[in-house]
Amino acid sequence: MTLDGSLTHERCCAELLAETAALRAALREGDLSATVPTCPDWSLADLALHVGGAHRWAGALVAARATENIDPAGIPGATGPDDVTPDTLDAWLAEGADLAVRALREAGPDTAVWTWSPVHTAGFWARRMVHETVIHRADAALSAGVPFEVGPEVAADCVEEWLQLCALPAVAERLAAKGEPPFGPGRSIHLHATGTPPELNAEWFLDLSGDRLVHRRGHEKATVALRGPLTEVLRVFYRRLPADSELVDVVGDRALLDQWLEYATFG
Repeated sequence: MTLDGSLTHERCCAELLAETAALRAALREGDLSATVPTCPDWSLADLALHVGGAHRWAGALVAARATENIDPAGIPGATGPDDVTPDTLDAWLAEGADLAVRALREAGPDTAVWTWSPVHTAGFWARRMVHETVIHRADAALSAGVPFEVGPEVAADCVEEWLQLCALPAVAERLAAKGEPPFGPGRSIHLHATGTPPELNAEWFLDLSGDRLVHRRGHEKATVALRGPLTEVLRVFYRRLPADSELVDVVGDRALLDQWLEYATFG
């Protein structure tokens, strides 16, 4: 089983630093006590602590060449600064991302490391942490009222990784336990990102006609199509933007798209 991405390991490391810097900038514009609209159980400070804790956890796993999970509670600094203020939180996030990237660069992409996926390599964590940070930066930007944009290569790989994860048997089983799966004869979804270079191939066909997700890149007619700028398609697909937003177009069976979005949400 592979979870192939379009970004190199070094590109992921560089993007993790860049995305963390952009997240920190968004946090500085926001109220840390404010509720995050797309994660209503969290304040903006909670969101930052979640992301920074994930960075330190992944970095610790890679640095230790762990063969099994490590309890985050036992990782120094993983729960956040002792006194959470805008300045201490900012410094803590920067330090955690730096520690993670240092471990990832030293390990390289193919070093064996425990992960919760079928792919047990440091490269999995580099890619996962980039996209984890991207999506929670979208949450922070919304809460802080600042613009959110993602580079096209990163955004496209973020969509691709989400689809790969949703196709994993263990993940699919977890998602199916939440409610009615969106699968059935003749069902399909087309994602079409506009304004992207042709070589990016930022279109996806989701075949839902069987009992599990099968997806491929390309332009194909589907039961329902979601069309718009790549950043907005990404936000809709991660439920960070309503599908009825004027920033995107939905053509066809809107109920199927809504069902998929409800189904394909972790947590």
